[in-house]
Amino acid sequence: MRKYTIPKNLLSKGFTNAKTKKNNLKTFILYLAPYNQNAKKINICPMASKGCAAACLFTAGRGKFSNVQSSRINKTNYFIYNKSLFINQLAKEIIRETAKAKKVGEKIAFRLNGTSDIDFVYLLKKYASLDINDLNPTAIFYDYTKISGKVKKYKDHPNYFLTFSRAEDNESIAQTVLNDGGNVSIVFRGELPNYWRGYKVVDGDTSDLVMIYNKNVVLGLRAKGDAKKDKSGFVVFGAETKDKQHRQQVKLLRLHNQDRDYNSQMYPTFGKTSKNIEPIFNKL
Repeated sequence: MRKYTIPKNLLSKGFTNAKTKKNNLKTFILYLAPYNQNAKKINICPMASKGCAAACLFTAGRGKFSNVQSSRINKTNYFIYNKSLFINQLAKEIIRETAKAKKVGEKIAFRLNGTSDIDFVYLLKKYASLDINDLNPTAIFYDYTKISGKVKKYKDHPNYFLTFSRAEDNESIAQTVLNDGGNVSIVFRGELPNYWRGYKVVDGDTSDLVMIYNKNVVLGLRAKGDAKKDKSGFVVFGAETKDKQHRQQVKLLRLHNQDRDYNSQMYPTFGKTSKNIEPIFNKL
């Protein structure tokens, strides 16, 4: 028995996503079932951390509905069991929508990894002889990825834009990507900070195309779906929480200083042999 049915369309219109509907370009997204949620249990997000898998956008927005999840699992099984046919159907849909946009003098955007991390640019060329560069400047493509090699591979591509996704187990790699001039996305809890490790944080939730218009920045994303419950370190404390922590640290330090002043008056030798804990607070 076949594990999938061939869907009428692989691409979804961007207005089904809360963020992509804010795009100033008509956008299409390919949604698959992430991680290993398919009949063969093949991981289509090969560098996904435990925190990422648990907090995946598969559970956010429309993805939380069982019929939507079933549709995405079906598409994923289609991709795994008949990759060539899948990629050729995807290529036809991309070419069709690009032709429509070109006819009316508009640009169009495609996000082929809505909830996956696959090198579709390579697969389109391999199986369908489609070089997305030939669709430039009408069509632009963009994705998030946890594969640093893919970021390097397509760094100077004219119409494919990639942002590296920071997780609890790849922070050093994220720092390297930033140092090399790339963009990094970080999921924050609470309000977004202005800077992260010295790099400007821009609001990545204002539009899905922020990565195209900004270079060498942190795309700040707010925790959604199951990410709000994250305890793995995948989600980073935002500005609001940092401020709260800072206020608590200042309060504790002030109380410590008051106690030290009081004890110094009552007991003149107090503190002469004890360690000053101020440096500890300064490191927090």
